[in-house]
Amino acid sequence: MFDIVTGGAGFIGSHLVDALLEDGRDVRVIDNFSTGTKQNLERYKNDSRLEVLGVDVSNREQVFSSCLGAETVYHLAGKADIIQSIRNPTSYFDTNVTGTFNILEEARRAGVHRVVYAASSSCYGSIERLVNESLAAKARYPYALTKKMGEDLVLHWSEVYKIPAVSLRLFNVYGPRSRANAYGAVFTTFMAQHWAGQPLTVVGDGTQQRDFVHVRDVAQAFIKAATGPEGVYNIGSSRPITINRIAALIGGDVVKIPKRPGEPDLTWADITEAKSKLGWFPTIDIETGIHELLETRAGEHGKVWTPDAIAFETLDWFKCLEQ
Repeated sequence: MFDIVTGGAGFIGSHLVDALLEDGRDVRVIDNFSTGTKQNLERYKNDSRLEVLGVDVSNREQVFSSCLGAETVYHLAGKADIIQSIRNPTSYFDTNVTGTFNILEEARRAGVHRVVYAASSSCYGSIERLVNESLAAKARYPYALTKKMGEDLVLHWSEVYKIPAVSLRLFNVYGPRSRANAYGAVFTTFMAQHWAGQPLTVVGDGTQQRDFVHVRDVAQAFIKAATGPEGVYNIGSSRPITINRIAALIGGDVVKIPKRPGEPDLTWADITEAKSKLGWFPTIDIETGIHELLETRAGEHGKVWTPDAIAFETLDWFKCLEQ
């Protein structure tokens, strides 16, 4: 038998593929390469344990039969950009909701043993305190809403059709291979600016804190979830750090840009459940993670966002999320 990783050519998905292959698993990747890239899997091109299929999960005909023979489906395929979700909610619904439905139905028909879903901590909204899984969802933009709808589908299919399922609510994931050109992620923006000798664009006063968790730790959380108790789990470091501290660790000049409406001043994951039930905990601290990014010159060829370019890119964000 083999495992399926949807979105396996992407940032988090490719690291999960790494971890599964290291564990001796056979892996089938399902990806339409809209955000992921085959280069993330290039080192395995002659490895018979990996099969890569160019499949769009929102297309039911393409998904058909992809799950036959699979043991676990790790469903990471999805759209993940706030700004684009505001501009084009239809495509986010098609991928994050309909795509999840398609995967669940094919998994059900194929007799898959378990589904592990990549959910998002954005479902909590702007709750600025330590959050646990019992907190009610309050999605504030189409990306967050469609990811929560995907989670609801996964849990409902588990309840009705008895497909064991785990949903991992990921906090701020960072590390190698993150998307280099989209605006929004702190690390991809800062690293490209750093290597270009441009000032780092810090939103607001930079005292806002984020719960960053390294992508390799996240990959291990998915593997733990494949055999752990069913349910919903927060996956973060539970050690929030200020954006000013991130900028200082990367180094270089800083320029302040307007604070974005709808963004919380704090994200902070309570990971008690993941520790106690999955036996998972983060192992890579933020200083080590940033040192690795600098050593490997991560983001060197990414798009360099200037304050003017950011202001233009976020017009829809400010328009729709103003309080």
